[in-house]
Amino acid sequence: MNPRNLLLIVLLLVGVYAIAQVSPNTYYIQFTDKDNSPYSIDNPEEFLTQRAIDRRLAQGIAIDALDIPVNQEYITGVANVGVSILNATRWLNGVTVYTTDPNLITQIEALAYVASTRQFVSKSNDEGKAFFELEEKLAATAVGQENNNQRSVSTLEYGHAYGQIEQLNGINLHDQGFQGQDMVIGVLDSGFEDADLHPVFDSLRANGQILGTKDFVNPGGDVYREHYHGKAVLSCMAANSPGVMVGTAPQADYWLLRTEDVNSENYIEEFNWVSGAEFADSVGADLINSSLSYSDYDMPEWTHDYEDLDGSTAVASIAADIAVSKGIVVCNSAGNSGDSNFPWNGAPADAHDVLSIGAVWLNDSRVSFSSIGPTVDGRIKPAIMACGAGAAVATGSSGVSPDGGYGTSFSSPIMTGMISCLMQAFPEMSVMEIQSALKQSASQAGSPDNYMGWGIPDFMEASFLLTSVNPPDANDNQLIGKLSPNPFTNYVVVELNLDTIETVEFQLTGVNGSQIYQSKKQMSPFNTKLDLSQVMSNKPAGIYYLRVSTEDRVDVAKLIKN
Repeated sequence: MNPRNLLLIVLLLVGVYAIAQVSPNTYYIQFTDKDNSPYSIDNPEEFLTQRAIDRRLAQGIAIDALDIPVNQEYITGVANVGVSILNATRWLNGVTVYTTDPNLITQIEALAYVASTRQFVSKSNDEGKAFFELEEKLAATAVGQENNNQRSVSTLEYGHAYGQIEQLNGINLHDQGFQGQDMVIGVLDSGFEDADLHPVFDSLRANGQILGTKDFVNPGGDVYREHYHGKAVLSCMAANSPGVMVGTAPQADYWLLRTEDVNSENYIEEFNWVSGAEFADSVGADLINSSLSYSDYDMPEWTHDYEDLDGSTAVASIAADIAVSKGIVVCNSAGNSGDSNFPWNGAPADAHDVLSIGAVWLNDSRVSFSSIGPTVDGRIKPAIMACGAGAAVATGSSGVSPDGGYGTSFSSPIMTGMISCLMQAFPEMSVMEIQSALKQSASQAGSPDNYMGWGIPDFMEASFLLTSVNPPDANDNQLIGKLSPNPFTNYVVVELNLDTIETVEFQLTGVNGSQIYQSKKQMSPFNTKLDLSQVMSNKPAGIYYLRVSTEDRVDVAKLIKN
């Protein structure tokens, strides 16, 4: 081949790549309907994997019109005008396209099945890096804080990741054999540079736990040659290098999906996010981790004001709630703007049913940069918290930083992986039952606020809650009214909320699940107190769990003995 021709091909390929990355020549085409589709909700196997269908069946979720793909004839008609198709979205019923000729968009607008079009414009290649650069800056300047409350000894050799898993009391769940086996997690991020080479993922590759990759920014691109952020995020869940770093779900399966372009902050990225979430749904993902946050854009007309963060305005937030309605747990970073003049959770963390994950130090205190709530319509955000300051993360092509993860980008996957293990342990539970148990198990369950939400979940306590036949709703009246005092030294009394005479069962266990005390008592609204002082008098200092149950209610409380 003529060298000049080869050089021309290379330049053309580079040009196409650059266009897909930051082009102002991208558009969204909104279709009017899904009429005359060859697909039917009666034959979902034609557009959903069996795993996606099974997830719906297990949770009693009907297949509906949102599941029907975009009419291929419409997509073909748009392509025939001369534009390049990027990504379709069945939930929004549209398609993103690329063209340098705005006259072609005018022709597309004239098509009978096109409702509207919009152009995505980017004025800068720098502002979009802000979210990731902030995390780099935080990692470079932060002063670590120690966690001195070690509770568990594990059969797994967590290495540098021990603290961030122990903080959630997740080690006992792992030791019971729940490490994410047969769970599928979709990871939406900016790229997974060198994740195909990094040794912490050796077993992931050897065991076929990476089910596939897909690039929604540059369709057909290689996600392993893109930004490093997704690799660090993935390591919080999937790392499995004993003695060096083991993540929260080392045995889970993963789809690596690139939806974020770090070279700009363009509104099209939310549409990429939608298509990525839809893809995760269609291939049967049980969970989605999204360490991404959208509020500011390069072009002010796309920026989300506080009034937009109502969970129903941003397209990514709309899609995130749809994903939850399809039976997927969606965890999203709360954001890193808590220290700014716009401290709110961005999209899609503002969505109604998404678990917005804030950041804490390993000593359980909130990190000041962690974004806060409420949403504009008054809902508490974030939902729950995990380590996002000094988290262990994979770096480069072979390294691990023991405490280099600073940002809610890392608290979210730490939580996502741990939730996958809880879901594995309780496959019969719905998304909302899992969420409710996590909130009720958390450190601020009695008084959630807009700085830490319900607080730091305790996964052992959550598993106790889910053991009940009817897991209590987060809004139900709690059976345990008060533990007084707590923490305690010698004297401790539990007071119940009772309206009638009931048989009440008490179970007291240690942090490792060993039973310390069990009793059944007939109690009434005039006899609601149980003195545990004698039971606890000879017990060592530490954390204990009191499970209280009646015929139709169950509650779990954490006791701390000094």
